[in-house]
Parts: sequence; C-alpha cells; structure tokens
Amino acid sequence: MKEKKLEQLGIVTAEGRKAARLCVEHATHAGLTHKQITKKLRAVARNPQTHLRDSLFAPLAEALTLRRATPATRSSPCDANHSANYKQWGVDLDPKSIEQMERACSLPVAVRGALMPDAHLGYGLPIGGVLATDNAVIPYAVGVDIACRMKLTVLDMPPETLDDDQSDMLRRAIETETRFGVGASFRKRRTHPVMDRDWGVSPITRKLKDKAWDQLGTSGSGNHFVEFGVLHIADATLGLEQGSYLALMSHSGSRGTGAQVCKYYSEAAQSECKGLPRELRHLAWMTLDSHTGREYWAAMTLMGQYAAANHELIHRHIASHLGVEVLLDIENHHNFAWKERHDGRIVVVHRKGATPAAAGQLGIIPGSMATPAYVVRGKGNPESLESASHGAGRVMSRTAAKRTLHWSDARHLLNKNRVTLITAGIDEAPMVYKNIDTVMEAQRDLVDTLATFLPRLVKMAPAGERPED
Repeated sequence: MKEKKLEQLGIVTAEGRKAARLCVEHATHAGLTHKQITKKLRAVARNPQTHLRDSLFAPLAEALTLRRATPATRSSPCDANHSANYKQWGVDLDPKSIEQMERACSLPVAVRGALMPDAHLGYGLPIGGVLATDNAVIPYAVGVDIACRMKLTVLDMPPETLDDDQSDMLRRAIETETRFGVGASFRKRRTHPVMDRDWGVSPITRKLKDKAWDQLGTSGSGNHFVEFGVLHIADATLGLEQGSYLALMSHSGSRGTGAQVCKYYSEAAQSECKGLPRELRHLAWMTLDSHTGREYWAAMTLMGQYAAANHELIHRHIASHLGVEVLLDIENHHNFAWKERHDGRIVVVHRKGATPAAAGQLGIIPGSMATPAYVVRGKGNPESLESASHGAGRVMSRTAAKRTLHWSDARHLLNKNRVTLITAGIDEAPMVYKNIDTVMEAQRDLVDTLATFLPRLVKMAPAGERPED
C-alpha cells in the first residue's frame, strides 16, 4: 500500500507504515479484500489500543501505541544519536503534534514520554505532551504560560441561584473581582504573601516584579476563564455528600511575567545549544547543574507560586463579594516541570498541557464553555508518567475559527446547554474543541471521575485580544 494512502488513513510514522505493510501482507494471505484491509487499517489507526490482540493487525496497533522516535540530524556536542520511547493515548491526533513528540523524544536528554488524548500543535513540545528528561529542563516543554492552573471551589449557595434573579449578582462578582485581557491589571493592587518572596531569583523576575504585582489576581486572555456552574458530586470521598452544588472554576496562569520568563530562558537555552537543527530550536534545554538551568528552575517555581496566588485571590474575593463560605477547594498546575522518580531514577517531568495524575491525586479537566469539566483522581499509571490530559484539546486553530465560525451557531449550543456568556472571542467557541467525553474515555486507565461540572455563567477575554495561553 502506498505511503500517501497510509498517511490518509492516519498512519504517519515510518515505524507505523512498516508495521502496516506487514499487516497488509498477512491480511492478504488470509483472504481479506483490499476494501476490508483498508477499513481495518483505518480502525486500528483511530483506536490502536483496542486491536493489540488482533491476530492480523496487532503489529500495527503496537507500533501506534508505543512509539520510538526517529533520531534527528545531529550537528553539535549538544546532540548525540538517541531516541526515547513514548506512549500515545487517544485517536485522530494531529500528525504534526505526533511529529513534535517524536522530535522531543529524539533529544539526547530525553528519557521517556507520553502523549495525551487532547494533544495538538504547540511550540517545541506539543500541548498534551509529557516528557521526562535526565537532569535537564526545556523552557518550551514547560510552556509560555508557566504554571497555567485550574482551580474549583464549591460555594455555600444553592445551585438554583444560577436560575433566579440572583444570577446578576454572580455576574457582578466575576466582573468586579478579576480582570481579563492582555495587560489587564488592578488600579489598586491586591495583596498576597507571594509578593514578599525573593523576586531576585532571576534578572527577569526582578525586573518585572512591579508588573506582576499590578496583574496579581487577574485572568488574562486566550483560553483563560472564570465561570460559575453546577457541580454534580458522585463520590463522597471528595469531602462533600453526593449531590449538586454551586461552584466557581477558573483557568489562568502566570500572566505576562511568566511569558517573559519563558522567552528569556528559551533564548538562553538556544544559546547554550547553538548546534541544534532548526526543527529542534524550540526544544533547547539547560542542565540543572548550570547557572542558567538553576536560575530558570527558581524562576519557574516562583511563577508557580504566583499563578496559585492569582487563583487564590480570584476565588477569595469572589466568595467575599458574595458573602459566602467555601465548602471545598481543588486545584492543579499544568505547564510545569517536576523532579520525580520514574523507572527507578529521578527525572525532570515536563507536563505541557497535561495534568499530574499520581495515585490519589485530585485534578480538574475542563471541556469547553458549553461542555462538562471533570474532577478526577489519578490512578498513578506509570506508562503515562502519572499524567492525564489537561482539557479537551483544540481541533481548530484560532485563525481558522475566526475565518469560518459564526456566533449564531455558537449561541445555539450555548442556549441548548443553558450557558450565559458574558464575553469571549469566537476562537474559544465550543466547536474549536474536541469532544471532552471522547477524551475522557481514552484515558480511563489514567484517572477516575469523581464529579462533573456544568458551566452556566462564563467570562473570558473579549474578542480581539491576543491569546496568552
């Protein structure tokens, strides 16, 4: 079968194509028609994990679920002929995100990787990419929005508040107690102990401390949001009885300061790995033994504390504005790197758009403004480096969304799901995201679902804002 046809079926790697041809040969000898073989190849490419025991097509299923990256061309002492294994969850992933994952696994510092079912194209490492490295940190494998974070609080208010005259009070609370958009800030600064930490850990955090303070408690732009909704708790081990509750959920990170930290140290890493091929430029790394590596790690850690403080202030001020108590608090980072033990050794695990999912660890996986978010508990699956997806994942670029989508279609979906949208751009409409239930089904071996959050009142940055995610 020709290479172009295999690519059309979703088999894009050299290893996958080799396995496919072997399977075609065996299937032909077994008496399958060309049409039957094509149909089977497409099915395996879409969901390889369900065909691992297929007598004819198991080799292809294995090649698509456990991949070995093709070593990239080497040209400097930074590089050595090397490849690392990674495993993929989900189907119909963007071939370009798979290619990015393979390039990341070809780095000499790469140990092992995983690709989550929400994967799509990013800078360097794909969104939804997880990469373990040996004593090295990659700024673009952490991400531009360092420590982008999810937070959910259950409030001591009846969920029916969303349906009566008090819903205007909820809207005012969001619009008063946080700010959206590039450069958004408070005229009167919020206060938080994070600003008493040592912001001199790097030149860029020292320089931007005042800007960070101005933006403390704000939400930014891109896919960042603050929303009220109804949380349906199915598992009482969360700490509340089973039932429905009013909840507040937010998604944002370290704002402009985090983006500048990424830019500054990405350039430093590229300087240290000058011989990297152009296609690996955004995967330049620093060792944790180097001055710049230690400096970046300290700055990244500070940005994690700053992002957490942003969410804490948003939720605290909104609860105070409403005069209600918080009954439950759940939160988690993504776009971060952690030192963890895997395969009997300490490695640096980068989770770019991936949720930590160690055994028993709680996390939040959102869908879109019109689809559910899930509160989950990690299963600690070692094959995924104890990770899960961080959301539904985009299926449409912002440019394509602005060119092809219409608010009339989006509003139909919002009305159908009883969602009131305060502000957002069409590039964040529900149609730009994958089906969150399909994503969750693909990672049943990674997390258990404990509760479901249904958005009802949503605010994002208004149309026309440059994305910061």
